[in-house]
Order: sequence, then structure tokens, then C-alpha cells
Amino acid sequence: MTALLHLRDASIESGLSECLRSENAALRNDVIETFRQLGGQVATVLRSLLADSDPDVRIFAVNILNSEHYPDAERWLIDVIERDEHVNVCATAVDLLCELGTAAAIEPLLRLKARFAQEAYIQFAADLALKRIREI
Repeated sequence: MTALLHLRDASIESGLSECLRSENAALRNDVIETFRQLGGQVATVLRSLLADSDPDVRIFAVNILNSEHYPDAERWLIDVIERDEHVNVCATAVDLLCELGTAAAIEPLLRLKARFAQEAYIQFAADLALKRIREI
């Protein structure tokens, strides 16, 4: 994976994206770490992964955002919680908003709570994120 970082070829991004669909957890983890290291260089690919048809791939894409290399991470996470219909994808995004969220995330988090009113974890995680954001 380290060697791939230095090649800087667009086909590598596509190939790494496909590896996120692998059943091999170690490979997926290596790909996530590689994307984290590439940072903004793979922003376009990451945006497409956040809209992938497979919710597991979308979850992996959210996990990639857990990095200082993505200055638009909060905006992307807000987009996820505003539009994604899969509760686990939204839950993963909320978990990261607990760390990255600012006042911009308050209203989207409240709307998410209303949309998933019957999901206990969403209620808990969103409340935690809102508490942390309001304490900042």
C-alpha cells in the first residue's frame, strides 16, 4: 500500500475503491488507511464512495473521513445524515460528528433524530454529538 501512495495514478484510486468491497477485513483496513494518507488527493473518489449503492462501502467511506486530511469532512458528514436512508451509515457519520461537529451540524442532527425517532442508538449518539457541540 505504501508503494501505491507514491504512484499517484488515477487507476489506483479506482482499484483501491473496489478493494473496499472485499471480504478480507485486513485488506479493507489497509485501503482505508491508504485513503486516509492520500487525503484531499482522493476527495472526488471519496465523495462517490459516500454515495455508493452498498451501505458497507458508505460506512467505510465515512471511516476514511476520520482524518485531519479532509477539511470538508463535517460538510460531507452532514450530507450523509441528511440524505442517507441506512441507519448504520447515519450512525457511523454521527459518531464522527461527535468529534468533528460544529454548530453547523446542530439542525441536521435534530432532523436526523426526528427521522429515526424509533432508533435508540441514533437518539443516543445524536444527543451526545449535540451535547459536545454545544459545549464547544
